[in-house]
Order: sequence, then structure tokens, then C-alpha cells
Amino acid sequence: MRIGIYTQPLRYNYGGLLQNWALQTVLQRMGHETYTIDPSPYRHLPFPKAPFVYAHRLCRKIAGYPSRIFNERHLNREHDIKIQNLKSFIDKNIRIREFKHIEEIASNEFDVLIAGSDQVWRPKYNKSYGRTIENAFFDFACDWDISRVAYAASFGTDEWEFTDEQTERCSHLSKLFTAVSVREQSGIELCRQHLGIEAVHVLDPTLLLHREDYERVIETGGHTTKPSGNLLCYILDDTPEKKELISKIAKGKSLVPFMAHSRVFDQTARIEDKIQPSVEQWLRNIREAEFVVTDSFHACVFSIIFGKPFVVVGNEKRGMSRYHSLLSMLSLNRHLISSPEDYQADYDYAIPKEVYQRLDVQRGQSLDFLIKAIAGKEIA
Repeated sequence: MRIGIYTQPLRYNYGGLLQNWALQTVLQRMGHETYTIDPSPYRHLPFPKAPFVYAHRLCRKIAGYPSRIFNERHLNREHDIKIQNLKSFIDKNIRIREFKHIEEIASNEFDVLIAGSDQVWRPKYNKSYGRTIENAFFDFACDWDISRVAYAASFGTDEWEFTDEQTERCSHLSKLFTAVSVREQSGIELCRQHLGIEAVHVLDPTLLLHREDYERVIETGGHTTKPSGNLLCYILDDTPEKKELISKIAKGKSLVPFMAHSRVFDQTARIEDKIQPSVEQWLRNIREAEFVVTDSFHACVFSIIFGKPFVVVGNEKRGMSRYHSLLSMLSLNRHLISSPEDYQADYDYAIPKEVYQRLDVQRGQSLDFLIKAIAGKEIA
């Protein structure tokens, strides 16, 4: 079958890229032809609107307000610089159906549409590049004769963030789905209570693959270098408290901290400091670390995949339910801390072998859901 995957835009986020690649890889191994439906990363003003926007920006600039007249051109240049090391992974590994407007997607292009994963159903993450939360529920395909599936769709939080209008519209659209699965346990109740549908709990797509699959990405993806330290720090929201935690762990374990990413989301950083390391380098950094400290869900996931001791500082702003759901499933709750003060220096943060036995069971159930959902079979 020809399958289109709708997820968050493929930009600078390692977890976002790898979960999409993992889902495509699993589907391709099942014999399907897959594409990721991705908005164009380049900003453009519509021709009739451009002269008025430019004139308005010029007037603001003359009046002394900070204003970049050709802002779209600036953003497009910045995008190309920030993504330069990631682009080879995307071009080599992810098949993309790019669009400027979602209505460009035609009804005869796909047999199945899949929504997921990576907070694809979180309204505030569906506002860029002209997207809406309704797009993630396939409003553009509501009258198409195709199958619709949600695989590990994530709300990112256990709170309902939809407006009343969005809830009504997405509730209607969700009932057109053949099968719905969510990444967090809390998502089951959100679907039932607010959308009026039943959902099942499945693994994040990255966990459908094995360590060997990611080892292959590292070894075949091009040049990487040995990390500069052995305490990997992947912190999305830097704070003095997290810096103190890193220092405490480094000193207590006699480790050398190193960062796994650039300052890509730091608006104050120079453009050369926003260039993200390659996907292959990011994976190698985790593989060769002796300990990982992070506030990222997917850095937590890959610490488990590569069998690395880790501690994850819960990221309230970005959503806590995904941490609770995964770590509770694998009995790794103590690896999640709410604040640096919760870190226990005398606790063994290594991952027990039983975790991988539980993971194998969940992997089998998740794959079974995916196979049956695409085939249109009843989900038990």
C-alpha cells in the first residue's frame, strides 16, 4: 500500500526525525511504500500580499522599531544553515511528499494516512507552516475513500488543550479513523472523554526498532567523531539548577560533561552556534556515553535503547505524561526526577535486563496493532 505519514515537521529535532524514520522503516519492511507528508520549510509571502507587508515593515523600520523587511529570506537562509548537518540523513533515509498548502495532497496519492507520533495531536505545536490541529486529524481528506490510522499519536500532556471548536471538529474527524493508538497511557482517557473514541496504548516508533538498527545508521551514515567527554548532556531548556545537577553528577562519578546538540533554539545565539550536529553523531554520542542527563523524552528513549544509565529531569513545559507513561511501563520510574534535588547519588541508574523483556512484549503488541490497523482488521 501507499502510506502517507503526517507528523511534526522534519526540522532540527533528533527525536522527531528518528521517530519518523523508524515508523517509515517498519512500514517499508512490511512491504509498504511510504512518504512523510511534510510542509515546505521555506517561508514565502503570497504575491498580492508581499508589497503591503514589505511597505509596512519599512515604515516600522523608519519609525525606529526593530523590523526585518525581507524576513522570509532571512529565515530561509537560517534554516539552510541550521539543518546542513541533518539534511544528508533526511535526504538519504526519509521519503517526503512536500507541500506548500495541505490542499495540494490529492485523494489518489495514498491508500492509508497515518497520524503520528511526536505530539502530533498537540494544538500549540500545529500552528507553524500554515498547519492546523485539524490537519493532523486529516480534515483535508474527510471525504476520501481511504483508511485513516493514528499510530502513537501524542497529546504531549494529560491536560486537554483544544478549544471547544477544535474539540468538536476533531471529535468528528477522529471517528473517521479505522484505528487509533496513543503514545501515552493518559491519551486513552483524553480520547474517550473529549473525542468520544477508544484508543490503545503503543510504543513510540523509535522503540519498534532495535539497537542494531541504530548502530547501522551510525556506521553507514558518514563521518562521526569520538565524543569529547563521557557524561552526555542533552538539555532542551537550560537552567542554573540543571547545570548544577550536571556538575554534581560529573564530580560524583568522575565524568567529563559534553553537550550533544547546538544552541539551535536559542534566539540569542550566533547562527554558527545553531548548526545542529548530524543525526549519526547524536546517536554515537549516546552510544559512547557512560551516563546521560537530559530533559528530553527521546534522549531518554535512546539511553534505554543503548543501555545507558540515565536520569531525566521532567520537563513540565513540554509535557510530563510521556515520561510517566514510558518509565512506568518499564519500571524505571526512579530515573525520572522533578528537580535536580531529587537526584540520588547512591542509586544505581543502570538499566536492568528485565526492562528489555518488557520492551519486547510491548514491541510485539505495538507491531500487531500496526499490522491489523493498516489491514483494516479489528483491534482487540
